[in-house]
Amino acid sequence: MPELPAVPDLLATAVQALGGKERVGQVTMATAVDHAIDTKEHLAVQAGTGTGKSLAYLVPSLRHAVRTGRTVVVSTATIALQRQLVDRDLPRLSEALSKPLGRAAKFAILKGRNNYLCLNKINSVIPEEPEAELFDAFAISRLGREVQRLNEWVSDTETGDRDEIVPGVTDRAWKQVSVSSRECLGKSRCPFGQDCFAEKARAESAQADVVVTNHALLAIDAISGIQVLPEHDVVVIDEAHELVDRVTGVATADLASSAISAAARRCAKLIDEKEVDRLEGAAEAWHDVLEELPAARWERLPDGVAPVLALVRDAAWNARTALAPQGGTTQQGDVETAAARTQALAAIDEIHDSAVRALTAFDEPDPAKRHDVIWLSAEEMRGVARRSLRMAPLSVGGLLRSRLFGTATVVLTSATLQIGGSFDGLAITWGLPAQSSSQVDPGLANGAEAPSDADKVRWSSLDVGSPFDHAKSGILYVAKHLPAPGRDGLAPAYLDEIEKLITAAGGRTLGLFSSMRAAKAATEALRERLDTPVLCQGDDSTGALVRKFADDPETSLFGTLSLWQGVDVPGPSLSLVILDRIPFPRPDDPLLTARQRAVESRGGNGFMAIAANHAALLLAQGTGRLLRSVDDRGVVAILDSRLATARYGGYLRASLPPYWETSNPEVVVKALKRLTENPV
Repeated sequence: MPELPAVPDLLATAVQALGGKERVGQVTMATAVDHAIDTKEHLAVQAGTGTGKSLAYLVPSLRHAVRTGRTVVVSTATIALQRQLVDRDLPRLSEALSKPLGRAAKFAILKGRNNYLCLNKINSVIPEEPEAELFDAFAISRLGREVQRLNEWVSDTETGDRDEIVPGVTDRAWKQVSVSSRECLGKSRCPFGQDCFAEKARAESAQADVVVTNHALLAIDAISGIQVLPEHDVVVIDEAHELVDRVTGVATADLASSAISAAARRCAKLIDEKEVDRLEGAAEAWHDVLEELPAARWERLPDGVAPVLALVRDAAWNARTALAPQGGTTQQGDVETAAARTQALAAIDEIHDSAVRALTAFDEPDPAKRHDVIWLSAEEMRGVARRSLRMAPLSVGGLLRSRLFGTATVVLTSATLQIGGSFDGLAITWGLPAQSSSQVDPGLANGAEAPSDADKVRWSSLDVGSPFDHAKSGILYVAKHLPAPGRDGLAPAYLDEIEKLITAAGGRTLGLFSSMRAAKAATEALRERLDTPVLCQGDDSTGALVRKFADDPETSLFGTLSLWQGVDVPGPSLSLVILDRIPFPRPDDPLLTARQRAVESRGGNGFMAIAANHAALLLAQGTGRLLRSVDDRGVVAILDSRLATARYGGYLRASLPPYWETSNPEVVVKALKRLTENPV
């Protein structure tokens, strides 16, 4: 085929066709991505809000796919970005570049199988087993209404994609009409195999130049060893700051007595009653053991736990043997039995594997070298206590190193990748070698020792900056005069400070709190003190609250973690971002505590490598809510004086955008009043 235009020329064509303006950072990033693809060298790119990073990686990706015939996988953390890419960016880009590329580029979206409605399950007479805590009249009624909606929706949908249901449905309702990969009968055995929504999505992705997926499916593809994604040689990971958490989530297992009982019920009509009774007995024994133990991280298997875990393991194995797949016919009755058997097998396999995982977790005597962190979790759901054993990997760096970076060229990008002024903190958690030896513990992070073979795994980093002039557009105010935050909620001085700032801003405030309790307490107190409205997360769906906040400049919105990363409100409706405290992880978080101790066991600074890095990422994300367009102006107010007084304060501030800094409250109040009088 004829030589295709260079990436800068294609980018210029795309920007012109889409009515945009050329941005230096965008051109720099696109050129760097193209170079990484050509040299097969991994690349990490920090690209601030407004850079246009989506086009910067999509243009070289499309060029590579068209030129080589190889698929490029683009992975995101959020549904919102997936939708932006598939519904807006890629269609427009494909059309704009069809002439210079010689054809229209093809693209598709691919999610995990359980995101698609299963035609066999929704047409089956075998109901999903209800969870134990569902026996509540209101919950059952709501479930029934939602399942009815899904039954009506199936005749209208062309994709079967859960994300297209508006308004959405609960996880319980969706579970009634979907299956996991383990539960799927398979295209050849399923009577609806030819019409299967998940299979259609996979077939479409196999023909695409660019496949958009999510971090969870990317992790499943890497962890399971089963090819879920189409053949590809380049992976672009957007929102890469969330990669480790999403992969950790996929690799985390849960063993609860209710799950064992549910599996026994699934097996009831399929295997000998004696084996079902053994499973029920194991569930009861496991429930009794967990009830007697405190919710905490395990340093070893507590006394009496190993025999019960062995009982669970053996009961699951016997049930699995009895469930051994039988040859089926195409008759409906046989298909339904096969589907029930497959779903039972999936549930039994999960229980067996979790029991084995827990039994072998402490075979390695050195905690820093163990694969998993194990803890007993106690949660309350609608008044029902649920205790379970949770198992999460101490580190996912080795897995990513071998299964992701070892199989494709990877480009990682986000507005926030530098921690303390360096890419090394995140890179090490991805399994990449450190670039510098001068950073705080660059060789130690996320519980795993940093690889040192930089000659074998080559990667480079680039910060293309931001189109925003942070020092002229925003003020970083640290309330140095306030007392350090305590454990007893918001101090009166904090509420006074918040009132003073919001009054000066005339509303227009996003309040980001470290806990839901603090957000609700602040909302309750400030609603009585302010003349402007205050919304609180939980009053309505997050999307609806953000829309109300954006539509009324006098309104303030208070909330917790999901708002730290999920709010994009350009313009005068958002002039002030308030953070109540540095978002360190909870001191009783079992996984982060274990990772911190693993770092310390190697002589590193566990607090800096884990807790401070965790806080730095969230701080960067939270403060990034302020400037969302080049015309935005405002203040980020951090009420935690430790950012100015503690030794780690400088490290955390180095992770933030370069706002103009002050600790003078009068300067800030005057600036906010000027903005209120003359909004942009």
